[in-house]
This record gives sequence, structure tokens and C-alpha cells, in this order.
Amino acid sequence: MAKHSAYQQKIIGNYYKNRDALSFQRVQELVTDLYLSEGKKRDKYWESLAGHLEKLGIKRERIDYLVGQDNPSLIAKLVEELMAK
Repeated sequence: MAKHSAYQQKIIGNYYKNRDALSFQRVQELVTDLYLSEGKKRDKYWESLAGHLEKLGIKRERIDYLVGQDNPSLIAKLVEELMAK
């Protein structure tokens, strides 16, 4: 395993410390992308969204339901719910 400099260790530590915030921000961006996309691109966005929601601790059953509905407004409501926490 490669040794990291103190600077690199700090960057890596900050990434993992802020991982939830980064995932939440990406979910918000993906909601917009879902509203504007269609076809294969939309499927990619749903796949990415599912991964980020999993990182945020959303249960897999709920993620599967949201993806199955293919409705970005449901994700927008989930974002509002997460913001309230």
C-alpha cells in the first residue's frame, strides 16, 4: 500500500468526513437531471441516484420503489424530507 503525504491524508480524511454532504448534494443535482433527461441517459441517472441514496442510509426497498416509479418528483419529496432532518 502506498504511503500518503500528510496533505493527501488530510484530503482523504475530509472527503470521508463530508461524504454524506457530497452524496446529498449529488442527489439534489440528479433530481434536476432526471427532469430533463430521457432514454438511456435517464437510466444512468437513476442508477447513480440509487447508489447515492444508499450511501445516505436509505433502505434498499425504498430505493427500489422510487426507481421503479420513475418519478423525479418523488425524489424531490425525499430530498425535502432529508433536509428536514
